[in-house]
Amino acid sequence: MAEPSPARRPVPLIESELYFLIARYLSAGPCRRAAQVLVQELEQYQLLPKRLDWEGNEHNRSYEELVLSNKHVAPDHLLQICQRIGPMLDKEVPPSISRVTSLLGAGRQSLLRTAKGTLI
Repeated sequence: MAEPSPARRPVPLIESELYFLIARYLSAGPCRRAAQVLVQELEQYQLLPKRLDWEGNEHNRSYEELVLSNKHVAPDHLLQICQRIGPMLDKEVPPSISRVTSLLGAGRQSLLRTAKGTLI
């Protein structure tokens, strides 16, 4: 029995780019089958970033087309972004414990902290 398709809603560009980066990261690590399944679903539900033609019309792209048109994006691009966020935030809003960096931090160690001490 086929699964019902999820409700179609426009996917913001940053969200579709994140999906692409996650698939790209998984494709080079030990979870290659997970990457294959993710890519299939991203293509099936048209969640990858679309291409704009010269008239401004959107066109769906396959995962492979996206990889080829973004050769500057290495498989570890998402990891590199994550590694750079913490030190950049630490300069603006110091954590309560220095030199402790985690994507899973809470409170003053959270990557979502603000200068006012609240989370975004």
